[in-house]
Amino acid sequence: MNKKPAVFLDRDGTINEEMGYINDLSRVRLLPGVAEGLKLLQDRGFKLIVITNQSGPARGYFPESLVFEVNQLITRRLAKKGVKLDDFFVCLHGPNEGCNCRKPNPGLVLQALEKYPIELEKSYFIGDKIVDVETGKRLGIKTILVLTGYGKGELKYVAPKKGIYPDWVAKNLKEAAEIIIRNL
Repeated sequence: MNKKPAVFLDRDGTINEEMGYINDLSRVRLLPGVAEGLKLLQDRGFKLIVITNQSGPARGYFPESLVFEVNQLITRRLAKKGVKLDDFFVCLHGPNEGCNCRKPNPGLVLQALEKYPIELEKSYFIGDKIVDVETGKRLGIKTILVLTGYGKGELKYVAPKKGIYPDWVAKNLKEAAEIIIRNL
């Protein structure tokens, strides 16, 4: 089976507007340029895999089912613009549960590698938090921090504190896609 490179994507703040906890479908809004950026990557043969921490259910804020309804809504909205997300891998644990799947731990990406033939060396991780960058770094893949969502503050305050920096910084997902395509 031929391996394909993947772009691993954070969800909230990267694909859709950062809203804190999305506790209602009416709060789901795709960020500008997301569909265009994902289409560029899809057309270049990248698998598009969302890797997301969603601790709202563990905290008792809303049912687990809502996380999957949000994912389905995002999938439908992107499909209307010609984008097919390959999969979502979700950590539903709270931050203190010690699981291997909560970013920056690599568990969700490792699950994706078990399910799909992915060429990790040519893959990327895009997100709006340093935890996304750290996940990519732990796997030895290139990383892009988008300045949507928490990106600006993360770059300014969290990156220097942790000493973890992305390979590139992009204003949004469309610019991140353009960076990837320029580096093929």
